[in-house]
Amino acid sequence: MPRTHTETDALRLMHEQGYVLLRNILQPKRIDELRLAIDQLEPIHWDYQGLVDDHYKCVFNRDPFWLPFLDLPGVIELAEACLGADCHVIGQTAWRSHPGFVGGDLHLDYLAMELPEALLADPAFILPMQVCTAHIHLDRIDADLCPTQVLAGSHRAGRPPRPGETQWHGRAPEPVLCDAGDVLMFRSDLWHAGSRNRTTDRSRYLLQVHYGRRMVAQKFSPYLRWHFNPEVITAATPRQRRLLGDHEASEYD
Repeated sequence: MPRTHTETDALRLMHEQGYVLLRNILQPKRIDELRLAIDQLEPIHWDYQGLVDDHYKCVFNRDPFWLPFLDLPGVIELAEACLGADCHVIGQTAWRSHPGFVGGDLHLDYLAMELPEALLADPAFILPMQVCTAHIHLDRIDADLCPTQVLAGSHRAGRPPRPGETQWHGRAPEPVLCDAGDVLMFRSDLWHAGSRNRTTDRSRYLLQVHYGRRMVAQKFSPYLRWHFNPEVITAATPRQRRLLGDHEASEYD
């Protein structure tokens, strides 16, 4: 039986290694429903269906079906522990990565500011998180089905990887192998990379949810033409409405 992390364990790992794998978050029935829903998506605005991958942004706004995946039990508690009880969603993206897909090189997603590594090397210094991503896996991820590669502890580099850089402190990225229903949560300043789909007959189905602190802008395409789907807002729970941006008043409202 895979080890189940307590919320305290998971938060500690987010600070220490920059990521944590949460096991058995989704059950098979929900996995099947999600895969079918992704198959039924059609591209709008900046979405695309390519030769080797399909990418659909802001799917929470398509239909109330997607709302429960914004605050999955076992995931949302960690997001709030990492980013504050008033955190919100800055994106929800559905992906299919087909045979032949090539993942991105080593990178980080967002870095609020560069900091000297000497400061970050002090274990007493706790580096706050600004953005975290949840990879909700809908397949068993083995070495051939484009696993995400993570470089543990690299969020303490205080900078992005340089062109051609493939290691940090002598450590190389390692693939995250997991089961369908598991969720990989990682902080946006962690160095990570994609990998190839080396299979001939399997596509990786993945739902991403990006969480940010309240002061991190919600970037919902198509931006100036964005509007919330009234059916989604009506169906949302109070916590889901907050995640969509229905915050209490504060200093900058």
